[in-house]
Amino acid sequence: MSWDAVAELLASMAAQQEEKVLALARGLVPHLTREDLRNPHDFAALVESGDFNYEDGILAGLRAAETAVRAARPRPPNG
Repeated sequence: MSWDAVAELLASMAAQQEEKVLALARGLVPHLTREDLRNPHDFAALVESGDFNYEDGILAGLRAAETAVRAARPRPPNG
């Protein structure tokens, strides 16, 4: 599998998980925006939800994997 294919797969998985987290969060806090998800601790309903925190943790892991793949990808030699 190529580096590009791995990066695309992780990006797709993260995007799907982000939608799942947003839908779950909006079930708890209906007016929530995508920007609000960057600070979920501002919303008591999110802080107290085990389901939200679990799914948000999966999203954080996927984003960490994306970063790790970018960092590990071989760079072309400097000419």
